[in-house]
Amino acid sequence: MTSSRLSRRGLFSAAGLAGLTAAGCGEDAETATTTDIAAMPATGTCRLTPEMTEGPYYVDDAMVRSDITEGRPGLPLELRLTVQNAESCEPIPDATVEIWHADAGGAYSGFDAEGTFLRGAQKADGEGLATFKTIYPGSYPGRTPHIHMKVHVSGSEVHTGQLYFDDTVSAKVYGTDDYADRGTPPTTNANDGIYSDGGDRSTLALTKSGDGYIGRLVLAIAAA
Repeated sequence: MTSSRLSRRGLFSAAGLAGLTAAGCGEDAETATTTDIAAMPATGTCRLTPEMTEGPYYVDDAMVRSDITEGRPGLPLELRLTVQNAESCEPIPDATVEIWHADAGGAYSGFDAEGTFLRGAQKADGEGLATFKTIYPGSYPGRTPHIHMKVHVSGSEVHTGQLYFDDTVSAKVYGTDDYADRGTPPTTNANDGIYSDGGDRSTLALTKSGDGYIGRLVLAIAAA
């Protein structure tokens, strides 16, 4: 599929709604079969996802594409991120979700290695869903496995956060061939200082899918 490249300004213009702040509510068990959007309340407030540090590896030049692997080795991971209004829990169409993360060896494109692998942005569909094809992220010293994320709506960056994984699942993944050269066991969620600021509310619901996983999270957007 053809991809296009967006600067921060271009990414903003692709987004959908004004005056909003990003947040999230989701599940965190590998055994969860689905993030059941239909079962969520029609009214009330969804649980807000905490803001987390952008980190040093952001590149302001996002490629609009769903497949961000660029042939990088690793266990397949399909991300299904749903953007909702925190007041009504209704989907927010056209919000732009941007992600970036390390490869199986813990390297970031544009910093540790040349290229644009494992970076990309997607505009949410009419149901508020943005889907990415990627790999399970590798680890590096001091950080638990994670994926960086931004949400943009109507010309504004409204949320910077991180997505996390169940420690038990990570241990299984890191026992496979593509991750065997890490050198040291991954930092656990409990020992990660950034995760401790609310990572339990940004942890993906994971289900097995073939050799890899599907990860789901609902991102609730609170109207300003």
